[in-house]
Amino acid sequence: MEYSRESLDRQEKIQNLKDAGVICYANNYRGKQDIRDIVATNESEYKDVESLMENGSKKSFKTAGRLMSSRGMWKLVFAKLRDHSGDIQICFMKDKVVFNTWKEVVNSIVIDNEEKTAYKIAEKFCQVWDYIGVEWELFLTKHWELTIFVNEFQILSKAIRPLPEKFHGLTDKESIYRQRYLDLIMDDNSYNRFFLRSKFVKTLRNFYDKNTFVEIETPVLWNAASWAAAAPFITHHNDFDEDYFLRISPETALKKATVGRFERVVEFTRNFRNEWSDPSHIQEFSAIEHYATWWNYEDNMKFTEEMFDFVFKNIPELSKEVDVKDKQGITKRVSFQTPWQRIDYIEGIKEVSGVDVSKYVIWDEAKLLSDIKSAWIQFEWMDKMVVPTLIDYLFKKVLRPSIVGPAFVYNYPKTMQPLARQNDENPSIVEQFQVVVNGWEIIKAYSELVDPAIQKANFDAQAKAKEMWDEEATSGDDDFVLAMEYGMPCQSGWWMWIERVFSLLTEQENLRDVVLFPTMKSEKQGEAKKED
Repeated sequence: MEYSRESLDRQEKIQNLKDAGVICYANNYRGKQDIRDIVATNESEYKDVESLMENGSKKSFKTAGRLMSSRGMWKLVFAKLRDHSGDIQICFMKDKVVFNTWKEVVNSIVIDNEEKTAYKIAEKFCQVWDYIGVEWELFLTKHWELTIFVNEFQILSKAIRPLPEKFHGLTDKESIYRQRYLDLIMDDNSYNRFFLRSKFVKTLRNFYDKNTFVEIETPVLWNAASWAAAAPFITHHNDFDEDYFLRISPETALKKATVGRFERVVEFTRNFRNEWSDPSHIQEFSAIEHYATWWNYEDNMKFTEEMFDFVFKNIPELSKEVDVKDKQGITKRVSFQTPWQRIDYIEGIKEVSGVDVSKYVIWDEAKLLSDIKSAWIQFEWMDKMVVPTLIDYLFKKVLRPSIVGPAFVYNYPKTMQPLARQNDENPSIVEQFQVVVNGWEIIKAYSELVDPAIQKANFDAQAKAKEMWDEEATSGDDDFVLAMEYGMPCQSGWWMWIERVFSLLTEQENLRDVVLFPTMKSEKQGEAKKED
């Protein structure tokens, strides 16, 4: 690793302090108060500045944080201290401050055979980006700025590296994604966004708890990729000497739990899909998936609207009115006020393209492809797709871009979803919906297929599609069919992409701006490609 001249100087200071017996990386710092609470202290607790300068502080309070700035002037050093809750100014005064080495509290220490006062340690050895702890009293400066008059301080963690120059403007997106911790330090908007994401997920958990769902965990590694139309990541299990798949979705495992008499199950899950990268797609993402027995997809429509009403009621920082850019960068104002619009999938596609997608069965790709081309519609790789994938991409091409929403898009052809239940009155469609917001798909739900014979037949058909090189075709899962054969209760399943929803609600255009540490291409590989 390479170090700048400033970093080398910092390392030298750290070694000097260690040689003098100072603990530069503390074991703990108990009793720390949040800066936010300190700022809220009643004015009656403020001290007279003249008295403090004459007599020093009496150690009324205690806090810790990162030094964000420091400047000396005559017998005073002013600095800004930042913790997770906010910033506050601190002040060191010559001859009125002592230094805690962790082993003892002293007025001075010897460094390189020279005595350094506690004030000099604060001035020269406490550098921007270091963590320090202070004990103090409060006063107002002549400019009416609330300030800590430091009586005692302690070094808690020395920083070797200063902030990189390119971070000062916060414009280098790749650096921000790779070193998010620096972004969080410098950009309050970014920090608050991720703090809000945590609150968002917690609120969703509270909603599920309120609705008597049981949160469970399912495996990440599976020996079949049978849960969704997406290409899987493949890894090898050395002990079993078998290839495994990182889960695309926890669907089959959650549904097995309903066989085992859990009636409402939910998982806050990490999923993996080996697809392309762009601002609206990432390969590793967070989702919520639930299954409720005795429900159908219409019950989940009602549940979805109730969920969003609950979120907006309990998170006042989120607005029901947001600006959302579609895939072409066109911004539209979206209102999440319930009730939401409902759009028939089959009728909607037919209206804008003339193609009735309900007429095609699993092996009709040649006819469907011809009919799509006859309507003067083209999209990439269409000649290599089978019927379910062709229909999906047709929807994304001709209907989805026109939907502002939020809208429930429902009534899908049965060839689209091998795990969904077909409608009793119209067997050519399945009971499914997805929620679309100005071109973004954020939620999917189904009345679930629980007939094992139909499920096995659907898996067999998907296996043939996979043989025809449709890499998004679903694999079979005999173990899942076995569980179904013991009796699976009627139910409805529901899935929501957390990053996509949260990015919309906070008006972010790139999913990586709501992922704390997004997956990035290795820097070495990036450099190699530049050289090529």
